[in-house]
Amino acid sequence: MDKQLFNMVCDEVIGQRMGMNGIGTLGEKTVHSVLKSYLSPDHINHEIKVGGFVADICTGSEIIEIQTRNFDKLRRKLTTFLAFAPVTIVYPIPNVKWIRWVNPQTGEVSPPRKSPKLGTPYSIFPELYKIMSFLDNPNLSLKIIMMDLEEYRYLDGWSEDKKKGCTRCDRIPTSLMDEIEISGPSQYQLLIPASLGNNFTSKDYRKASGLPMHHAQIALHVLHHVGAVDRIGKKGNSYIYMRIVS
Repeated sequence: MDKQLFNMVCDEVIGQRMGMNGIGTLGEKTVHSVLKSYLSPDHINHEIKVGGFVADICTGSEIIEIQTRNFDKLRRKLTTFLAFAPVTIVYPIPNVKWIRWVNPQTGEVSPPRKSPKLGTPYSIFPELYKIMSFLDNPNLSLKIIMMDLEEYRYLDGWSEDKKKGCTRCDRIPTSLMDEIEISGPSQYQLLIPASLGNNFTSKDYRKASGLPMHHAQIALHVLHHVGAVDRIGKKGNSYIYMRIVS
C-alpha cells in the first residue's frame, strides 16, 4: 500500500477529468481510472487485448481486472485470462463516503454530507458468489481496496426532494485506507472477523461482520467452498462452522 502514490494519482486523474468536463459531468469511471494508474503507473500496460477480451492491466506476467460490481460479467474473461497468466481481481469498497448532490439544470453542487454507512471488506461476498467456480484456481487472487470517497448524485429522482431513485454521477476517491490481498484458503481467514471464535454459526458471523443474514449465509457458503471453514455440526437449524487454519 502506497498512500503517497495513491494521492498523487488522484490529483492527476481527477484534475484531468474535471478540467475536461467540469463538476457534475465527470462520467462514471473515476475510481476505475485512479486505480488503473495507481496499480500500474506505466500506461503502456493499460487496456491490453488478451484472447479476444481487453484486460484493464496486463504486464505480460500478470493480468489485473478492476471490478466495482457485476462479477458475473467476468466469467468469460476469467476463462480466457486464467489460461494466459495469473489474474488479480481488484474490488474497491468505500470506507467512509461523503454525499454531494448535483442540480442537473444548474450544475450547483451541495456541501458534502457524511453517509452513516461504513464499508467493510465483507461486502465482497455476494460478488464472489457469482464467480465461485473460479475461486479455487491457484492463478486467481483478490485485492480489496478500502478507500474514502465523495459520491456525486444527480437530483433527478422521483421523490419530492428528487433524491429517491436518483442517478449516481461519479465517485471521487479521496484517501486510501487499506488493501487486503487474498490468494488461497489461508488468506480468506482475513474475511472472517477476528472477534469470532474458532466455532461459530451464520448468526454469529452476521453479528460480527455487520452483513444482512442472507449475505452472511452467502459469505459462509463461499468460505466453505474455498476451504477456509468446515461444517462440523448443527445448532438447531444452523450449521456450526470451524475455522481451518493452515
